[in-house]
Amino acid sequence: MPQIKNKIILNLILVFSIFAISAAYFIQYVLGHQPCNLCLIQRIPYFLSIIIILVCLFSQKFEKIFLIILSLTFFTATFLSIYHFGIEQGFIKESLVCDLNTLNSELTKEALLNQLKELPVNCKDVTFKIFGLSLATFNIFITLILGVITIKLYLTYEKNK
Repeated sequence: MPQIKNKIILNLILVFSIFAISAAYFIQYVLGHQPCNLCLIQRIPYFLSIIIILVCLFSQKFEKIFLIILSLTFFTATFLSIYHFGIEQGFIKESLVCDLNTLNSELTKEALLNQLKELPVNCKDVTFKIFGLSLATFNIFITLILGVITIKLYLTYEKNK
């Protein structure tokens, strides 16, 4: 019975990860809020979690290893979100990660004009808020909770077998 519970929890995390990615694309393409580079990077752990959970659910081997990798993925996402939140609040200075779009080796007239037309979104600018909080702020709590849940699944894995 507890193994079924683990599978249900992993399925719920899978559904939530798919929802989070879908919401990010909805906000970007339907609502028209352009993400900064850190916002785009913060999507990567959700894509990884989807892949890890699908592999874990279809392969019955190495489930414990997948749980630890999943936990590390979510805790890395928490760190990224805290870093992004720090930049938004002015606690941390922006790094090169925020200026990846502006690094172009072409110095032709057309390339420079195209760069001037495309205004990249600054990492400290919050373009979308829910209840007055940025998505990076929500992501801190969400990924921390998911990380704790997956660590708990890992720690109680032997007991649930």
